Amino acid sequence: MTSAPGQTFVILLGGTLEPTNRFRAATAGARFIAADSGMRHATTLGVTPEVWVGDFDSASQADLDAWAHVPRQPYPAAKSATDGEIAVATALQRGATRLILAGGLGGERSDHALMHLLHAAALKERGLDVTLTSGLEEAWPVPVGRTTIELPAGSLFSVLGLTALSGLSIENVRYPLTAFELPFGSSRTISNVALGPVTFSLSAGRAVVLARPYDLSGA
Repeated sequence: MTSAPGQTFVILLGGTLEPTNRFRAATAGARFIAADSGMRHATTLGVTPEVWVGDFDSASQADLDAWAHVPRQPYPAAKSATDGEIAVATALQRGATRLILAGGLGGERSDHALMHLLHAAALKERGLDVTLTSGLEEAWPVPVGRTTIELPAGSLFSVLGLTALSGLSIENVRYPLTAFELPFGSSRTISNVALGPVTFSLSAGRAVVLARPYDLSGA
């Protein structure tokens, strides 16, 4: 996970988050927005979000008290979008060109984690740079075309096809592919190993890369 030019916003979500060195480097100089219970990560990270959005149904009373000084944008529980989606929309209104969905993976709600992945893929199609991270795991939507992702040599990653994939190539890996046709639901692209920065090429379809940069087990 590397930094990029433009206005970076970190959205603090309710999943797990480990403040690894890669996470710290990627979020240096970023602006922060908290979504409901994601505010709990602010203490660990030592940051103060510029706004706190949500219905606050999962925020702890301790966080509500500790972060009372942070401006809030409250929404009713019976709303038509998740707190995370509202937080992303708020970041875009404030000029975000790059989004890091921190706490967007793992946690108690698998439905929310999956929704974050799908939302990230939709945002990528709108031209936004999007990363999801738990600190120990990172994910990126893979657009049609050619994309290079910075990964440590020896780290584990998988390509998850959200649809059937056409013309999938993966370079600088233990198990390379060239113009591969991946059927929807296939596990063919699970558990590959990076040899350094990995380049993906895709002719058609939607996919995400899920990586474990600190997992050098070579599985």
